[in-house]
Amino acid sequence: MEKEKLLDIKDLSVTYKTEDGIVYAVNNLNLEIGPKETLGFVGETGAGKTTTALTIMGLLPSPLGKVTSGEIIFDGRNMLTISDKERRGILGEEISMIFQDPMTSLNPSMKVGDQIVEMIRLHKNINKKDAFEEACGLLEMVGIRRERANDYPHQFSGGMKQRVVIAIALACRPKMIIADEPTTALDVTIQAQVMSLIKELKEKLGTSMILITHDLGIVAEICDKVAIMYAGQVVEYAGVEKIYNNPCHPYTKGLFNSIPKLDSEDEWLEEIHGLPPEPTEKIEGCSFSPRCPNCMEICKHKKPDITFVDGEHYTRCFLYEKQHEEVADGE
Repeated sequence: MEKEKLLDIKDLSVTYKTEDGIVYAVNNLNLEIGPKETLGFVGETGAGKTTTALTIMGLLPSPLGKVTSGEIIFDGRNMLTISDKERRGILGEEISMIFQDPMTSLNPSMKVGDQIVEMIRLHKNINKKDAFEEACGLLEMVGIRRERANDYPHQFSGGMKQRVVIAIALACRPKMIIADEPTTALDVTIQAQVMSLIKELKEKLGTSMILITHDLGIVAEICDKVAIMYAGQVVEYAGVEKIYNNPCHPYTKGLFNSIPKLDSEDEWLEEIHGLPPEPTEKIEGCSFSPRCPNCMEICKHKKPDITFVDGEHYTRCFLYEKQHEEVADGE
């Protein structure tokens, strides 16, 4: 029996048209997430994580951003082919997004309670008084006193603003939340509080989540699965335990080796040498080959396909493709 999928992305490719040429933001991306699952989406800046999220939401800047191939199936519907009216009905009600910067996510001229009411009434047939009561309940759920519904965004700290943004995202009890580095603009102690709140509310409401982040510690604590993204492509995908105990792709290993370890006496952290490819550069072989310590000749001229290492754990690397073939030959 095939596992139930809430979101299934198949061979998605996205480009941007710029003055410098075509930017290949996402390349043949495959991804899936089940009901109540949390997927950690990890990679360097420019890897294509936010572009993927915006494409799911139908928020790609037009006409510069363009989906050149693939499907995004959310709860049985292809988000790339449905009507604008149907998509608007899904956004906010079934899929919500928490953006990076709470300072720019809120309308400075509206009271925060009214902003939550606006979201509720957009998707529910409910009068203003009942919607306001519901908004106050949402504020209390995220740890803000209901009296503060009549305050404006500038009267809140950065951490409190992000809590308001979370309340708006949860207003219609969506099936899935996309959190795009939701703690980037906050200081470290507030980051921990906000991530703890997101985890608690996700479990309480039974919501699926895609968490875009650079922080592998947060991924280990909150996520069920991890997708490691590099140059617009998922290079490794697995359950959290499998990817932390057995990272396969050289890029994944590089990310883990660059994390400080409390039980290590090494003074220097290992680094991933070099820089990611330019967004407009189309590399003939594996995108990571110019930086890879295990680069072989084939890596420079051919793109690796997906190789399953163990169950759902897959990677895009010729090292494992070769091992897989050797095992098959020996059987």
